[in-house]
Amino acid sequence: MGILKHPDEIIPLLKLMIAVKNAEKQIPTEAHWGFCYSMIRKVSRSFAIVMQPLATQLRNAACVFYLILRALDTVEDDTSIATDIKLPILRAFHQHIYEYDRQWHFSWDCKVLMDEFHHVSTAFLELDRGCQVVIEDMIKRTGEAMAQFIGKEVVTVNDYDAYCQYVVGPIGLGMSKLFHNPGMEDLAPEDLSNSVALLLQKTNIIHDYLEDINEIPEARKFWPREIWCKYVNQLEDLKCDENSEKAVECLNEMVTNSLSHVEDCLTYLSALRDHAIFRASAIPLIMSIGTLALCYNNKQFFRGPVKMRRGLAAVVFDQTNTMPDVYGAFYDFASMMKSNVDKKDPNAMKTLRKIEAIQSICRDSGTLNKRKLHIVRIKSVYSSIMIMVLFIVLAVIFARLYANLNDN
Repeated sequence: MGILKHPDEIIPLLKLMIAVKNAEKQIPTEAHWGFCYSMIRKVSRSFAIVMQPLATQLRNAACVFYLILRALDTVEDDTSIATDIKLPILRAFHQHIYEYDRQWHFSWDCKVLMDEFHHVSTAFLELDRGCQVVIEDMIKRTGEAMAQFIGKEVVTVNDYDAYCQYVVGPIGLGMSKLFHNPGMEDLAPEDLSNSVALLLQKTNIIHDYLEDINEIPEARKFWPREIWCKYVNQLEDLKCDENSEKAVECLNEMVTNSLSHVEDCLTYLSALRDHAIFRASAIPLIMSIGTLALCYNNKQFFRGPVKMRRGLAAVVFDQTNTMPDVYGAFYDFASMMKSNVDKKDPNAMKTLRKIEAIQSICRDSGTLNKRKLHIVRIKSVYSSIMIMVLFIVLAVIFARLYANLNDN
């Protein structure tokens, strides 16, 4: 079994499975909140897990904010909706938070969310007024930004940065304001909040290339022409086998571009005080740099989705608790990327400079020897016999726990 190749991931994986099951048991009884928490687990199980330890008021606000953003994103992404219909929906979506238009019945990916959105509206109206103001303002900004880019090609790298900043920048700022609203955190500088959102968004844009380019009836294209035109004639040509070498070089340049935001992200995380907020912010960023490391110089990228193995993701979820853990994870993933740099790649030197800058920041923190989180282990802490015994014992324990959770 694959898990036996990484025995140090067995316990974190089982703990994560139990955490997922426990979270499912904590869905509120009220119809609207029950819908929101059930839906958040369907659209993003990872987000549902990291937000679970947050204080109730903040957790509710984060849940509603995420679902509204997902609904807005669903409208933007649906290429079957005519532009003249889509634009007014995007621009006025913030108004429909208060009273959703039940006449909207498009065949969206998140059909259940869209058809039952009135539950989200009801939950929104129960939030603290400060949270409502933040969410409404950020949704208004995001919807307007999405509308501005509908039908427009992302031509230059500046266009790419502008799209990411205007569309997801408000999301990063919104989460920072929600953290600040109850007085749990200082309000982060807007440029740092933007960088957090940009790293996450650019990682998604890179990772989702195949899904976006194969969208029916029309491809979604977010990679900037200024980058991909150096390698192919059309963006969709990157997935053709005959262009595999050039495609990987293009992918590497896209990943290198994303690394520009890492330093700001580390600065942002280092200022957080609340442990639950820290974990909710740090885990997605570690997963992001990990995804970039897995994508970089990966010839399999254009043949199918590149995903972090579940065991490693479980380790990140289980063992990310302090800034030393964050520095260690970023250092390890940067080192992984560095080992895959091909000196013949046209952007090799630029990539190496950015990777080494990340490594330097992590080393200069002076905390790498204090971390508990290790992405790369030279040697397992378990012997081969211990591995087999541990696996059997934990499998039995987990089976009993799983049965008990289902009985309760």
